[in-house]
Amino acid sequence: RTRDEAIERLMKRGFRIPFGGTNTHLVNVDVKSVVGEDGTILSGDQAARILDIAGIVTNRNTIPGDRSALNPSGLRLGTPWISQRGFDEEMTTQVADIMADVLLACKPYRQKSSRRLSQRAKIEFQALEAAKVKVRQLAESAGIDYQPTQHGYPHFYYLDDQPAADKPFASFEVYGENAKAFLNFALTSDIEALEAGEAQTTQVVADGEPVSGVVLKQAADRYVLQFEQTEAALAATWLRALSDGFAQFDPDLRKKLPGIVPVAGIENDKLSPDQDNPVSDTKPYYIGIGETSGEALQDFTWTEPSDPPVQKTALNETHRTMGAKMIPFAGWDMPVWYTSVMEEHLAVRSAAGLFDVSHMGVYQAEGPDAVVFLDTVCGNDIASLEVGQSLYTHFLLPDASVVDDLLVYRRARDKYLVVVNASNDDKDWTWLNAVREGKVKIDQNRPWARGYGRDVVLRNLRDPKEGPDMRVDIALQGPRSRDILLALGVSDDDRKRIMKLKRTELCEAVVGGIDLVVSRTGYTGENMCFELFVHPDKSVELWNKLVKAGTPLGLLPCGLGARDSLRTEAGLPLYGHEMGGENNLGIGDAGFRTYVKTYKPWFIGRGAFLAQEEQRSSEVIRFRFTEKGVRMAHLGDPVVDKRGKTIGYVTSCAVDKDGLLTGQAYIDSKYAEVDTPIFIFQSASDKPSKAPAELSIGDKTHLPNAALVISRFP
Repeated sequence: RTRDEAIERLMKRGFRIPFGGTNTHLVNVDVKSVVGEDGTILSGDQAARILDIAGIVTNRNTIPGDRSALNPSGLRLGTPWISQRGFDEEMTTQVADIMADVLLACKPYRQKSSRRLSQRAKIEFQALEAAKVKVRQLAESAGIDYQPTQHGYPHFYYLDDQPAADKPFASFEVYGENAKAFLNFALTSDIEALEAGEAQTTQVVADGEPVSGVVLKQAADRYVLQFEQTEAALAATWLRALSDGFAQFDPDLRKKLPGIVPVAGIENDKLSPDQDNPVSDTKPYYIGIGETSGEALQDFTWTEPSDPPVQKTALNETHRTMGAKMIPFAGWDMPVWYTSVMEEHLAVRSAAGLFDVSHMGVYQAEGPDAVVFLDTVCGNDIASLEVGQSLYTHFLLPDASVVDDLLVYRRARDKYLVVVNASNDDKDWTWLNAVREGKVKIDQNRPWARGYGRDVVLRNLRDPKEGPDMRVDIALQGPRSRDILLALGVSDDDRKRIMKLKRTELCEAVVGGIDLVVSRTGYTGENMCFELFVHPDKSVELWNKLVKAGTPLGLLPCGLGARDSLRTEAGLPLYGHEMGGENNLGIGDAGFRTYVKTYKPWFIGRGAFLAQEEQRSSEVIRFRFTEKGVRMAHLGDPVVDKRGKTIGYVTSCAVDKDGLLTGQAYIDSKYAEVDTPIFIFQSASDKPSKAPAELSIGDKTHLPNAALVISRFP
């Protein structure tokens, strides 16, 4: 009977109940009728999570019409459970009403920061909190104790909660790895100005209502907040809702605060603020931010040195001894090949290749502020990294221009390795330090703003002053690379660590008697690949040991030529070609939209990036010429459609493992579908030529070669 009452009520509220009459115990609810402004339907997964926060536990459930069990559009409620807890038909009707209130208050949307199913939802704060109170009242009427307490204080989980009557104020802690990042966005004051043991006045703008209080910094990851008794429940409940991640706090539904962070009631003496500036003028973003003003900071500018001296890696003489063809690249004297580009390319695909990439920039961001700072300057979600993980990301200017693309590796709790392109090394280092010191503009709307994580320690690990902590990169790539690495000799524990590494993971290990940071990353597209971060004084020894162990297994030393052909075949970008460069291609242009996590409330370039994406109509594709023996295409060569209309230009081209020319091109998105025929004018002359009608017998004209669009990544 409780099931029938629930079904009847939910149907009256506009919800379809698929196959509800065939089971005497369960209510199956179709939530697809809840649709967001962008046309996204509410998913069963999101609906179940939000109802769980409200206090009603359901299971997500596949219903007829669903295409995947990973993204169901149904909920299942077991009515025997609530009946056994004392709920009768009338109370079950109230449960159904609360469910309908919550579901109808949800705002589904699509998050484009993930390749996975990305249906998300937010809910109005007041609707969620009203549901919590109703659930509590229902539970109490059924005889269920529903008053959790801690240290004598309520958890402030409900808007109508109040702290102990004999206290004029209430205190609670916010703590954890993400506490500072969370409070940077949740509070109006500049907590970056606090030292441990200091307090300042602050505000929480809770659902549009400013609530004044005091914040004390106990440690880098622990803060105490204190509010007047009459407003404490609102402030604490708001912070809890922000931590849970489903309450809407901004017109942009994508935004979500870093978390989850605990918000726990504590007993504490009254706080006396050392700083009295509750609303900061220099923060680029916080919830409830209004109009601010200040003196605009200067734009970041960078001019490449006109005639810099050519630098050499520690392996330079080794390359020459091995017979490498050396060329200048990004200010360095580097090997372009040893035998041939094709032979080295095939060695990586079939066995292994060894690359000197010790010219790459290697930095380290350290301290409790490291993750906060990196999430300020990077588009990807650095806070999502666990120790031993890495990710690909970008530095952006306020207008979303790409400063560089890079990899970030989390070595320890407060220690992150940052590896950048050699051609951008000096520029990147200058940019990061200028942001940290508050010298350059980081926000277009608030050009006087300063970033977060200003106490980060930045170290350049290729600087000799870093002594034993110096690191440079050597890349070992290909299916036999792990066998070769382990052949150098490792302890049992280090062997286990290396064997367990998944793609993009890293560990510290001693290999062949040399201390290394071992990462399963690379720039060749190979699944089995390693980048080995070694002290430069040990780089020659490591190189020689890898060559000796790997040669019997098919390893070849490889130069820049094979590195470029391998990354082109794999669809990976080169800064200046698929990103940045004369045409200032952005991250979305290059095909890496999902590596920008726009659920982060703010980072440098966020707003401009979203605006770019709204306007973008072209993208980088991979192509392959349909015949062998055609000429190489180069950066800037025109691409036309089958009717001769120019639709873009080539960005890169190289020979692939099958001996065909494969490349990347920036073209109109209408032509980006796989197997679309395109035509390329390789090395087209910029000199005027005769019009077709003026051609005579014996004249020559330039014809394009046919190619097909292939999958963006192999």
